[in-house]
Amino acid sequence: MDDGTPDRSGEICDEYALKDSRIKVIHKENGGAPSARNTAIDKASGKYFYFMDSDDWAEKEMLFDMVDIAEKNNSQLVVAGYYIDTFYSDTEKFTQEQKWVDKVFSGQEEFRKNAHKLFDLNLLYTPWNKLFSGDYIRENKLYFPNTFWDDFPFNLSVVRDVERVAVTSKKYYHFIRQRSESETAKYRSDMYSKREEENGWMKELYSHWGIDNEEVREFLARRYVERLIGCVENVTNKNCSLSKKEKRKEIKNMISTDTAKNYLKLAKPKSSYMKIMLIPVKMNSASLTYLEGSVISKVKGGNTKLFARLKAGR
Repeated sequence: MDDGTPDRSGEICDEYALKDSRIKVIHKENGGAPSARNTAIDKASGKYFYFMDSDDWAEKEMLFDMVDIAEKNNSQLVVAGYYIDTFYSDTEKFTQEQKWVDKVFSGQEEFRKNAHKLFDLNLLYTPWNKLFSGDYIRENKLYFPNTFWDDFPFNLSVVRDVERVAVTSKKYYHFIRQRSESETAKYRSDMYSKREEENGWMKELYSHWGIDNEEVREFLARRYVERLIGCVENVTNKNCSLSKKEKRKEIKNMISTDTAKNYLKLAKPKSSYMKIMLIPVKMNSASLTYLEGSVISKVKGGNTKLFARLKAGR
């Protein structure tokens, strides 16, 4: 997919297509990742779908291994481990590894009962560590929604009714994060509303699955409060144009909801770092939470390596 790239990527793709008849190149005006991926879904005729971001890289045996797993187990979905490479200079980086155990689920019920463990390791949110059955995507008419953070709702639609899932502990994909250029380093006025929307999606998914136990409730609560801290940091971001008074008011509104209070009671943070982060939130103190968010923002902008380590260990 050449989504209107201004460089020579489209030409390079055409050169590969001339050398290998299996490669088909589609050129279109720039419309964003969801548009490009959906166009590819409509055009592709292959047995499997794989979606890779344009600025990352993967180990050369990745697709071979994942297809092998899918073929041996008739899998509709194969999930692999991956690396997050956060660069804090042109050559230095902090690498975070995400993986689970090798597992071929016996069926839909077993996958659903264990899905929270995969969500907890951030293995079910992104498309690029997965191999998808083309027939499953086509038959269920699954597409990427035209929205910011389109990966998450797409993957939720995939796992919603999937029956045959395999997981490999091997790591192949390298997600490249240039902290200074990262989308996550920018202020987003709609971040809190997006996180609330995502929480609603997760609750609906588990309601659809008919799963409501203590372990899953704790996972959903911890997931929510971790992202709530991210929303606080977003408000204290230097690029946020709100006044200090408005920022404190915004934070007060976020930490005072019934949802936040209930989840704070249920969540059991895994790290001392996150336990400390939640203290001012549990106190319902907008001022202390604002101060905490400001410290996180400074670390995020001034010490990428430290921020990456803290985030990985949360």
